[in-house]
Amino acid sequence: MGAVVENTGINYKPNQDVFSATLLSLAEADRDIVVVTSDSRGSGKLVGYGQKLPEQIVEIGIAEQNLVGVAAGLASAGKKTFAVSPACFLTARALEQIKNDVAYSDNPVRLIGISAGVSYGALGTTHHSLHDYAVLRAINNITIVAPADNFETAEAVKFAVKHNKPLYLRFGKKPMPLLTEDTSVGFEFGKGRVIKKGSDVAIIANGETVYPAVQAAEKLAEQGINATVVSMHTIKPLDAELVLQLAKETGAILTVEEHMVNGGLGEACASLLLQNRYNKPFKIMGIPDEYTVTGSQVEIMNHYGLSADGIAQAVLKLLKG
Repeated sequence: MGAVVENTGINYKPNQDVFSATLLSLAEADRDIVVVTSDSRGSGKLVGYGQKLPEQIVEIGIAEQNLVGVAAGLASAGKKTFAVSPACFLTARALEQIKNDVAYSDNPVRLIGISAGVSYGALGTTHHSLHDYAVLRAINNITIVAPADNFETAEAVKFAVKHNKPLYLRFGKKPMPLLTEDTSVGFEFGKGRVIKKGSDVAIIANGETVYPAVQAAEKLAEQGINATVVSMHTIKPLDAELVLQLAKETGAILTVEEHMVNGGLGEACASLLLQNRYNKPFKIMGIPDEYTVTGSQVEIMNHYGLSADGIAQAVLKLLKG
């Protein structure tokens, strides 16, 4: 695989920035692309989009239920609609509209959850979206995607425009490095990206936890442990073929996510593996079943072990156990 690029914080952007830049480029060439926001064009990095394409953006205000309803209506009329709002509010306040107006009615709304996970840091639990995978996984007819780096984000937005089905895209605020320079590691909804290959353990992560998983694999390699690292950007539908392949080819599996341990990527993998009689060591890493501590995103992630050192230590414990 290609070399992992170090995150200097200079050359790489937050995925939200890449989302808005990619969407603007696509929308300039396609007048059917419409953005609907809930007083979130600033946090969604869409100020420039609104200035350049004022006829292709609709401001609803802080009314997420209306946001999804209007977006569904536009989608039903043939518009390629992107509904942009903080993930914590979009998937809680407007859950019924997502369930009925979007998924049940099969309206191809691209739901964009910004500032996801614990990106809002010290604003606390009210502003953290640690439930979104769980609630949306329980709804039929919606694809759930959490890109890990700038490449995956740009590709996800391009795929989203062509994906004429309900979709949830989840983005965070932290500058993210490229996971690999290997251009053969492509991107496709429903297919995990193998960033690094190893036989001792498989680390399956998504979103902003993938990069620390790669760093953890590098630390483990120094101790003679070879880890596979997968960016499982699509939580639903899960890449069952890849997960079952990893179950055969590695000695243990660890999942890592910026989400509650209940109902997310880890439980999706656990359900699949258990139903296929998996009997090797397995662990879910995420935010435990508690209200989060107060701090920045990095501080919160470090507190719960969602860091390179924490993931490496979890792998060592898993293999010894």
